[in-house]
Amino acid sequence: MALHTAPRETRDPGQELRRPAAPGRRRSAVLWPYLLIAPTVLGVAFLLLYPLLRNLQLSFQSFGMGELIRGGAEFVGLDNYRELLGGGEFWDVVVRTLVWTVVNVVLIVGLATLVALMLQRLGRTLRVLVMSALALAWATPILAATTVFQWLFASRLGVVNWVLVQLGFDSYEGYSWFADGTATFTILVILVVWQSVPFAAITLYSALTTVPAEIYESARLDGAGEWRMFRSLTVPILRPIFGLVLCLEVIWVFKCFAQIWVVSEGGPNDATTTLPVYAYQIAISLHHYDLQAASSTITVLLLGVILFVYLRQLFRQEGEL
Repeated sequence: MALHTAPRETRDPGQELRRPAAPGRRRSAVLWPYLLIAPTVLGVAFLLLYPLLRNLQLSFQSFGMGELIRGGAEFVGLDNYRELLGGGEFWDVVVRTLVWTVVNVVLIVGLATLVALMLQRLGRTLRVLVMSALALAWATPILAATTVFQWLFASRLGVVNWVLVQLGFDSYEGYSWFADGTATFTILVILVVWQSVPFAAITLYSALTTVPAEIYESARLDGAGEWRMFRSLTVPILRPIFGLVLCLEVIWVFKCFAQIWVVSEGGPNDATTTLPVYAYQIAISLHHYDLQAASSTITVLLLGVILFVYLRQLFRQEGEL
């Protein structure tokens, strides 16, 4: 009599992998990435938020040298803001800061765009050389670059005066650039623009490389010139990158402090005193840390309003495209 055996059950090797994970294990898998980045997020939040909140607290207190030593600051409400906003000196500094920001940002973005377009047309060897020079200029420490500019415009041994005298401008023999407010302001603009153009130019050039060449070829076949292609093709396509560069440069120029303080300390005759320098002068010279905190808070708010208005306009334009 034949024996019939039941067929052996075959098990799929991937069955265990396809089996749904337990709820606890699934929850741990979801939370694990957040747990890994939590220390970094908390550290950054502490380093950014605590100084901001502490500065805001000081702006509502009477906090001078005595309170710094013995403690016990008194709450004074909006008195510090009233004192600042009620004085004409503060508004002069605000106007000067806005002029400083506009002049620098326009020059930086304009020159960076020209450099980026030039890099797009250079051969490989020249492009590498120019980008290497830009990277070196960008990597130069701020204080080192500021010291070099002080030497270049020195009254006695400065290279600029020597070159001008050699060219026949004898009136610049021993000319003191840093004794004149307009000249000092101009030198600082040149310094900040020189330091800022490399980053903006490299960023814009990197964005230009992502634009398909076929678009420009089609435009040339239709008879479009270089300016028309830049205005009608390059700018609309790279509008987000231009917006990003513009915002970063506004922030960097608006809060610029080291170059101004090292070169002129806000002088001569307050010609280069911007909001960051003004706040530092109040804190160091007058020991009015409460007024300094109020000035810093107004600076942050003013910068935030400027960026908000620009970004709102940028997003509105993006929605219309």
